[in-house]
Amino acid sequence: MDISVVVPLFNEDESLPELTAWIDKVMVENNFSYEIILVDDGSTDRSWEVIEELRLQNTAIKGIKFRRNYGKSAALNVGFEAAQGNVVITMDADLQDSPDEIPELYRRIKEEKLDLISGWKKKRYDPLTKTIPTKLFNAATRKMSGIELNDFNCGLKAYRSDVIKTIEVYGEMHRYIPVIAKWAGFGKIAEQVVEHRARKYGTTKFGFSRFINGFLDLLSIFFVGKFGKRPMHFFGSLGVLSFFLGMVMSLYVLIEKQILIWKGLAYRDVTDQPLFYLSLVAIIVGSQLFLAGFIAELLSRNAPERNQYLIEKRV
Repeated sequence: MDISVVVPLFNEDESLPELTAWIDKVMVENNFSYEIILVDDGSTDRSWEVIEELRLQNTAIKGIKFRRNYGKSAALNVGFEAAQGNVVITMDADLQDSPDEIPELYRRIKEEKLDLISGWKKKRYDPLTKTIPTKLFNAATRKMSGIELNDFNCGLKAYRSDVIKTIEVYGEMHRYIPVIAKWAGFGKIAEQVVEHRARKYGTTKFGFSRFINGFLDLLSIFFVGKFGKRPMHFFGSLGVLSFFLGMVMSLYVLIEKQILIWKGLAYRDVTDQPLFYLSLVAIIVGSQLFLAGFIAELLSRNAPERNQYLIEKRV
């Protein structure tokens, strides 16, 4: 199969007939073998009934229904497991992504041997309350990941099948799939300017809380990707540094007092000096960080996947 189109959706019954008809038109015009996987993330409207009706009209349409709302990441992960195409395209169900972009995305994946192409909605139809925070998070993600993309969160993306069969998307990690792919060893990541269409039906399903969650998810991905198999390197380094600074400050306070006594000058008791208490805090925090790294290392060594590594080829 050439292409699998994975569409996560939540309460999008109005847009589904138009979206699937549009995708089918593009596929037929370009002579692609394809499937459309519609993942209903616990919709409360008629979305699932519409999917069942569409399936009767087009056998390329496949539906998966969650018993309740789990989120976009869960819907994408289940869709990825079900996908059979050589190239997997993801897009939102609200018609803000154009299926006309699919042939070019497919061509670039196949001809340029890319792992992932992320869409860039250069001209957006969103309010400033959404575009400004999005730009800030994209800038932060670029800085932390080293991936030069302008729009990490664009729903329209194309993947080589190996990518989606290797990575795992959970929580709200769908915003950072390029980062997850890079940490998994898929470094051929590119960007393509795509059309952003104004929403035709319904309302947006995302609130301001997604920006807070998104930042926390970014920190989580960065830490797990960099130190997941060697947590002691992170916690231990910070712990030793904090402990060392605490010891230096405490010795400074003690030596200073002894020098003043030796010279017969006025001095303060060690316990009267704020620096002494700061040094104690640093020593305690350093010890706790070191112990946290030690415990994390033990957990890592006893994890069943501790020696699971991604092998690209064998000969």
